[in-house]
Amino acid sequence: MKISELFNIKKAVWSFEVFPPKPTADMSVVHKTLAELAELSPDYVSVTCGAGGTGNRRTAEIARIIGSELKIEPLAHLTCINSSKEDVEKSLAELTEAGVTNILTLRGDRVPGAEESKDFKHASDLAAFVRAHGDFDLGGACYPECHPESASPEEDVENLKKKIDAGVTHLNTQLFFDNDDFYRFCDRLDKAGITVPVQAGIMPLVKKSHVDRTIGLSGAKLPGKISRMIARFYDDPDSLMAAGIAYATDQITDLLSAGARGIHLYVMNNPYVARTITGNVSSILAGINR
Repeated sequence: MKISELFNIKKAVWSFEVFPPKPTADMSVVHKTLAELAELSPDYVSVTCGAGGTGNRRTAEIARIIGSELKIEPLAHLTCINSSKEDVEKSLAELTEAGVTNILTLRGDRVPGAEESKDFKHASDLAAFVRAHGDFDLGGACYPECHPESASPEEDVENLKKKIDAGVTHLNTQLFFDNDDFYRFCDRLDKAGITVPVQAGIMPLVKKSHVDRTIGLSGAKLPGKISRMIARFYDDPDSLMAAGIAYATDQITDLLSAGARGIHLYVMNNPYVARTITGNVSSILAGINR
């Protein structure tokens, strides 16, 4: 099923994101993780293409497991910042062979020292290229706090329009920790006439490594409430896990109460986190989607 069609069926879509293991890692570990996530019946599971935008050939392999073996719709990430047209065509062929019809089109993170693409400058360029090379359903990324390279929120929205004009049918947000940023972002989209469904991307901060790496990469601002949580429990793993899950649950509950079209949960390949948060909000989701 095309993911864009899910939004015609459900008022609130529920999905997870996973990342591929290193090329030398044992696939049985991620297979077990995927099986546990599938038991939670997400509407789909997205697969990244490697940390830092470096890409990972296992994306198609993991997407195939999600779709063919576990019968959950996969959404494969595809980046272009270091890719030629030929590279993207090869990736599309691999994804097609794996049974993937849903692709999240991304520019990707800049890699120091790596030569950047001469064919693709922006995610909108990639979306247009993929749209012309098959019957794919295209997702795109958006930034409630504004893309860090945009000069203004207005410019950010104009660039988002270019993605949609290129064929993007639904959006996943970058992680954020202040729901008011998401609501202000949605207001900007409404004023600009952008009506495609937007899922809120939520990252539970449950480990100190997540805190250090995630905040550094995303640049997301930290409200006082979560800053106090991190300061209090940074060196207390059990308490940080519990507090991070509680914060994410509260954030999701508020978003769903306000009518968010869905939640995309960045679970960091942790079935316990996915299972606990899904259990916390399952009754709310069921009520919304009745």
